[in-house]
Amino acid sequence: MDRSELADFLRRRREQLVPADVGLAPGVRRRTPGLRRDEVALLAGMSTDYYTRLEQARGPHPSTQVLASMARALRLTDDQRDHLYLLSGQVPPMRAAGNKHVGPGLLHLLDKLDDTPGCVISDLGEVLIQNRMHVILFGDATRYSGLDRYITWRWFAHPAERGQFPADDHERLAGQHVADLRATAARRAGDADVAELVARLYETSTEFAALWDRHDVAVRRSDTKTVLHGEVGRIDLVCETLLTQGAYQHLLVYMPQPGSDARAKLDLLRVIGTQQMV
Repeated sequence: MDRSELADFLRRRREQLVPADVGLAPGVRRRTPGLRRDEVALLAGMSTDYYTRLEQARGPHPSTQVLASMARALRLTDDQRDHLYLLSGQVPPMRAAGNKHVGPGLLHLLDKLDDTPGCVISDLGEVLIQNRMHVILFGDATRYSGLDRYITWRWFAHPAERGQFPADDHERLAGQHVADLRATAARRAGDADVAELVARLYETSTEFAALWDRHDVAVRRSDTKTVLHGEVGRIDLVCETLLTQGAYQHLLVYMPQPGSDARAKLDLLRVIGTQQMV
């Protein structure tokens, strides 16, 4: 771990950002260029003292989880993210397939969606990051570990997870999950994480096995979805999907269906969420 180089790198990346880059209000007085240390710490989910010690070349050896959080907070590119890991004495994560690093472009788009639910998921259906409205609508999807990280696993292995969607839509959504996983499995043939997910699903769920054997294939695209929320009831949405190069990550954006009352219900949830966070 090169503490002095790491400290210099963190400070210079922080100074090159402005609050608008990360979805923060500009504030009244800013004595230093770029973001403040406490703002980076907040975005990364760590204490200001911990981050400050890293910038002062006296911090502990950061874990890969801490490095991933700092890379997102500082909006690092893939090359900058790799540099951060190497300065910290860690092996950088894989590029492309299996890459959990969300690039600054997607993070910037997500920051702009302050009144619209949005998230970035991997090609295996792991939610990598959510905006505040997506958390209010679906709950914290980043809290899971193991196979539970994957939406498709939870759908088939824990059927109670389907309660957020109307029962008459379950069959269609199940088919979409499997068809999208088929496309990923073909694109990433031989990757261990894909093979493990498919094998475990096949042995765990007869429903999944039957759908898998149909060999339907379709990459996740735009769709309409109805969400059943405990506070406001039925919300009819249009889910738009943006794919990164190679389709390894998806930006999902949930917008109100035209002609529905979804906009009013999302606005109400936004207020309810604010009250609950106070």
